[in-house]
Amino acid sequence: MKVSREQMAENRRRILDAASRLFRDKGFDAVSVAEVMKAAGLTHGGFYGHFNSKDDLIAQTLAHVLAANSAGGLDIRAYADAYLSPRHRDNAAGGCPIAGLAAAIRHQTPAARSAMTEGLRSQIHRIDAALPELDPADRRRAAIGSWAAMVGAVILARAVDDPALSDEVLEQTRSWIDTILAK
Repeated sequence: MKVSREQMAENRRRILDAASRLFRDKGFDAVSVAEVMKAAGLTHGGFYGHFNSKDDLIAQTLAHVLAANSAGGLDIRAYADAYLSPRHRDNAAGGCPIAGLAAAIRHQTPAARSAMTEGLRSQIHRIDAALPELDPADRRRAAIGSWAAMVGAVILARAVDDPALSDEVLEQTRSWIDTILAK
């Protein structure tokens, strides 16, 4: 039985969403194509109707999830509060793909790295646009610095086995960003 274009698009979205969660939770190398397809509720055989390879899946998943995470306007203070929270830290599978995958991306294909680059550019632009009270040079510096601090804080907070230190990394980074935004 032939699948409609709408169903193909829906299946593709399900695959990308499942891959995104699995990659953020386990990393690229620890996730198999069969695992992605099972999580999407589809058979392994259907994979190659959507993607050329696992590398193609990785690149397209990054583009998909980063575009979704960079959409819309931004209240920078509310965003920083949510991003630098224990809830976000503890939800790697549903959290920021940059914080979850940035360290591993350097070992991926040029297409995957390009998707990460575009996602980073988009997020910097989104934060920059949320800081209209600053002059353009300060706004870009604040956007890049704040975003780098936020991502780094989540990576570090997830890496340590000391809950108090993990919480402190998030809290102090949030406090530091407040001082940058207050200027």
